[in-house]
Amino acid sequence: MGLEIDHAEGVTLTTKDGKTYFDFISGIGVANIGHTHPDVVNAIKEQAEKYLHVMVYGETIQAAQVDLAEKLAMVLPNPLSQVYFTNSGTEANEGALKLAKKWTGRKRFISFEQSYHGDTQGACSVTGRDIYRKPFEPLLPGITFLPFNETKRLSEIDQSVAAVITEPIQGEGGIRIPDQDFLPALRARCSEVGALLIFDEVQTGFGRTGKLFALEHWNTVPDIITLAKALGGGMPLGAFVSSPEIMTTFSTDPPLSHVTTFGGHPVSCAAGLASLNIILKNDLTQRADQLGKKIKTALQGLAQRSSCIRAVRGKGLMIGLELCDADTTAAFVRKALNAGLILGWTLHTNTVVRIAPPLTLTEEELGKGLDIMDRALA
Repeated sequence: MGLEIDHAEGVTLTTKDGKTYFDFISGIGVANIGHTHPDVVNAIKEQAEKYLHVMVYGETIQAAQVDLAEKLAMVLPNPLSQVYFTNSGTEANEGALKLAKKWTGRKRFISFEQSYHGDTQGACSVTGRDIYRKPFEPLLPGITFLPFNETKRLSEIDQSVAAVITEPIQGEGGIRIPDQDFLPALRARCSEVGALLIFDEVQTGFGRTGKLFALEHWNTVPDIITLAKALGGGMPLGAFVSSPEIMTTFSTDPPLSHVTTFGGHPVSCAAGLASLNIILKNDLTQRADQLGKKIKTALQGLAQRSSCIRAVRGKGLMIGLELCDADTTAAFVRKALNAGLILGWTLHTNTVVRIAPPLTLTEEELGKGLDIMDRALA
């Protein structure tokens, strides 16, 4: 985009030349509580004045880490109660994959076509999109990709599989939402053959889909959940969470089977706790559900006037607007940007526009954003 940012507040980014933009992609799923929330800024200042990095993660007791882990354990379903903090989402997925191999003693993984789990070697290996994988092959062996949302193929998950990893809603793949029976069937098959189930909620977590975690839409609990993006309230932070029984396998053979220097940085954890408290205190999850319904209704209205809109889909404030072709999609996003609205679009999902504004979006800001989209589409 080439925008030189001077400052950011709430849903608005302001550039050095004084132009303002509505951020309807939340810094790619990070700013769920908006940019530069004062509670988060204060938490960062307070922690920075106490101490920054003091020791490799896990070697000392640091209140910011403990307090955030405790809060996460409170809001996640049982038995997801033991937290390992990382720097990012891809690192969280790396840790989850290692944990699954360690716990099961197996080597194979199942993932899904059109999935995205990160750009490091292991996470890239289970990403089901050739555009990300091909330039870096050979990657990890023993990876099988199944069609997303097809229960009839789940029988291919067998006793050789260490884990199945999936996004509850595929984000980078175009906001693809599974049928109501798919994730419960996947859970049942993994339990049947002793494979762990990993939910990658890096994008879908922390109220984004109208539930605190997307797993709640399907009443399905994985063995491991991975988190990042909105977890840190704007600071870099990721985590993978599992049961104490599974997680303790990292403590032996060898001791400290998984270590990180900066994972769980105390300033990031302090920001993360402040952010989570804001989401819970202000019921932003419910707000995401309500605002998401308004946006989808408005976009469906646009679809009745434009033959180029092929589909409107999503949950909460994670919405996909599918257009007729790549050139039109690119032009629509460009015209919206010129009018002061940032939307999500990539060459890799070239007909789907991702709409994911902060959960703190006001009715007035929503109206202005929809007006820009209407004019850009016209």
